[in-house]
Amino acid sequence: MIEDKSFKSTKISDLGEFGLIDHLTKQFEISNATTIKGVGDDAAVLDFKNQQVVLTTDLLIEGVHFDLSYMPLKHLGYKAAIVNISDVCAMNATPTQITVSIAISNRFPLEALEELYSGIKFACEKYGVDLVGGDTTSSTKGMLISVTALGVLNTDEVVYRSGAKPNDLLVVTGDLGASYLGLQVLEREKQVFLVNPQSQPDLTAYDYLVERHLKPEARKDIIEMLKVLEVQPTSMIDISDGLSSEILHLCKQSNVGCKLYEDKIPLDQQVISTCEEFNINSTTVALSGGEDYELLFTIAQEDFDKIKGNPSMTIIGFMTEAKDGVNLITRANQQIELTAQGWNSFGE
Repeated sequence: MIEDKSFKSTKISDLGEFGLIDHLTKQFEISNATTIKGVGDDAAVLDFKNQQVVLTTDLLIEGVHFDLSYMPLKHLGYKAAIVNISDVCAMNATPTQITVSIAISNRFPLEALEELYSGIKFACEKYGVDLVGGDTTSSTKGMLISVTALGVLNTDEVVYRSGAKPNDLLVVTGDLGASYLGLQVLEREKQVFLVNPQSQPDLTAYDYLVERHLKPEARKDIIEMLKVLEVQPTSMIDISDGLSSEILHLCKQSNVGCKLYEDKIPLDQQVISTCEEFNINSTTVALSGGEDYELLFTIAQEDFDKIKGNPSMTIIGFMTEAKDGVNLITRANQQIELTAQGWNSFGE
């Protein structure tokens, strides 16, 4: 039997836990003054002086949150970091540090984890955060990734989900629905491949959708932009579970209602054309798709002039009294109660 040496495969057991951590993190450099000590001791040492600190964590499990048959490990590492950085941004904070913990089965060689961590490293460099710790352990099946992210902000800058007031404007960044459709395209091509392993998918017509799913971005740029514009949102959340779910979260936490206008929801042309191909309603995709990682926030009406015409932000509605309910105003000017039909990790 001829051995194929084109791909090197190193057993994790050859390094051991601490050797693995050293190997995977040796290329990460410290870039934040708040990081006193990163990886290499029993705990990280951070110094935030007079700033407030926000902290968030997220868990990604193979077979539930990602499918390695079409999710490259480098993209997975990047996305695992981004979904947490996005939560920090949703508090109006600047992301500064992350920790990464992984559980892996013995089917993953060292080289696979190098790919995973190269994506994490790319996210750290792009968003200016430091990797300061984590853990590694074995798994009886598959891969599990847990990332914790920290960020800083001044005391008067924090934005919660609970600050929206009646008559505040509802604003969303970017466009919606592309990530969900990217997933549908990838799932379709996976099924074609299972039937015919010789098939080669052509994803050219869906490049934007696939990228939005495999390599989402956190909107740190929006947080920086709002500071320049001197606009502080009254409430904010990132869109991970679908627009409708996130609006309902804001309304519940702020004890307000909402009018969302269907014709104002921003959609990319590729989303529109692919919805027609799949025979799916584009509004449904935007409302329930999820994993867009755009920011949804409210602002006082007096801040309207500061953001109007900004291509990165779209006003899609306004907040009302709680008794008026949470409603979608359709293109036909009909009022429909908004319900949450986005991602539910415990759903059947």
